[in-house]
Amino acid sequence: MRIVWGFLGLMTLAAIGFVGVLQTSPAPVTQVNVERYMGFWYAIAHIPTSFERGCAQGTTAHYQLLPNGRVVVTNTCYRVDRTPSRVVGEAWIPNPAEPGKLKVSFVKFLGLWLFPGDYWILDLAPDYSYAVVGHPRLRYGWILSRTPTLPSDVLAGIYDRLEAAGYSRTAFEPIDQTMHLSKALRSGG
Repeated sequence: MRIVWGFLGLMTLAAIGFVGVLQTSPAPVTQVNVERYMGFWYAIAHIPTSFERGCAQGTTAHYQLLPNGRVVVTNTCYRVDRTPSRVVGEAWIPNPAEPGKLKVSFVKFLGLWLFPGDYWILDLAPDYSYAVVGHPRLRYGWILSRTPTLPSDVLAGIYDRLEAAGYSRTAFEPIDQTMHLSKALRSGG
């Protein structure tokens, strides 16, 4: 009898694993002009992650292309007291035939970038004014913009496409960018 229960248990685990494999992943973009993607981005909304704990506002990302084709990633956010928190990592495209599927690591040890995570570009404006980054298993996501805000119709379209890709609109939380809006107004930009 134990053998039967053991066999049924293994079959159940196998079936659960098979269903997980069948879950569809969102499709990354098929074309990315890496040079145009570089620069400064504001995070408009995100699925909160443990590594963003303590971030209260003003989350941004800056991407800088290295001569070897890899990308320096500098993520900055601000705590409640408005002090910045920064983390620097490196991103790369493992397969040039799939430029929307990047890897990124924020752990460097002995010159090696360890524990890379998936960084998939899921949506990208033709003029590179916004981008949506996610994960093949929908574990996280960010809506990025070149400006501290996006027009409501553009944001609604992004959310519609995210839902069509399997994400829940309600999983995304807006990120307060008013500190950057204030700076833009003061500088006349």
